[in-house]
Amino acid sequence: MSLSIESLSVPALDLKAQYQTIRDEIERAVRDVIESQYFILGPEVAALEAEVARYCEAEHGIGCASGSDALLLPLMALEVGPGDEVVTTPYSFFATAGAIWRTGAKPVFVDIDPETFNIDPALIEAAITPRTKAIIPVHLYGQTADMDPINAIAKKHGLAVIEDAAQAIGASYKGRRTGGLGTAAAFSFYPSKNLGGFGDAGLVTTDDPELAKRVARLRVHGMEPKYHHHEVGFNSRLDALQAAVLRVKLRHLDAWTEGRRTVAERYQNLFEGQASTREVVLPTESTDRFHVYNQFVIRVPSAIRDSLREQLAARRIGTEIYYPVPLHLQTCFASLGHTPGDFPHSEAAANETLALPMYPELAEEAQRHVVESIGQIFEERAKTSKKGSGRAA
Repeated sequence: MSLSIESLSVPALDLKAQYQTIRDEIERAVRDVIESQYFILGPEVAALEAEVARYCEAEHGIGCASGSDALLLPLMALEVGPGDEVVTTPYSFFATAGAIWRTGAKPVFVDIDPETFNIDPALIEAAITPRTKAIIPVHLYGQTADMDPINAIAKKHGLAVIEDAAQAIGASYKGRRTGGLGTAAAFSFYPSKNLGGFGDAGLVTTDDPELAKRVARLRVHGMEPKYHHHEVGFNSRLDALQAAVLRVKLRHLDAWTEGRRTVAERYQNLFEGQASTREVVLPTESTDRFHVYNQFVIRVPSAIRDSLREQLAARRIGTEIYYPVPLHLQTCFASLGHTPGDFPHSEAAANETLALPMYPELAEEAQRHVVESIGQIFEERAKTSKKGSGRAA
């Protein structure tokens, strides 16, 4: 029996819905780890590393403690440090630039393509200097950056390319999956990701055996073999419990991705069938990409974005804003000297975007409620505006 609109609640993310479908598998896998009493690295982690690398069509996978560390470790392994520069986007989660900063290098920002929210390759070369060591393109919201021109620029200038694939496992570019599109790639398994653990976890992929070896060594304090330290790394080991959970979930990832794509297509159809939401700009999928929709992000006029979110919350519809302050305007990066207007497309995205509920199990009835609610809010706004214009006349 369907719920009435008045009683319908639509969270931005419902992890419980997914867990109910795999509860028995997860509990068996967790029990096996508990029985083994092998909790740090070990066979479960090694198996996950091999399985994710194979899934991403990469030669090597190295598990680590978080997606943030998965960005930091390859930078360290490539000896990026003080005096160096790394080109990236100002419209991303903080860890993208934070990892660069932690090496002592300088993040150099390049604006985004407003259609895809990803770094604009046409602007990258102008940002390269003799100090540039790497480029970090971000595959934001589940769609890859335009990698061919990025890799061509990197090859021309002798730069490494580290994919920030935190939101894009399973996405592809011209038939090639994320994780094998650059020198290395960083994945996050934070619970909200398409492949999410039961806490923090991350993984690095690469085709370079020497880079893989060094990343693996750096995650255990630069140690190889035990108690012999070749360099100063840090503790970024992956827990076996997380690996066991992720190995179960990896078997379901393709089906969940198709579920997300179905939800995204349904949103597109529902919005296109509603005249009152013509001001809503829907996400696009480039013809040479395979989008995995970690988020379904719309754009609305900045003047009403926050009000729209509040009114949806009043109707028990969850939304999220990614990312309200672009990286170049964050207080901690003030020394870089950026001011509002430096990266206009990133700033516009920060002010106009709203992520709607997105998860594979999201029902059509719930989506219809979301879209119809947005339509009703826009209709009410139009009526109020019309009345105001009439009074002014």
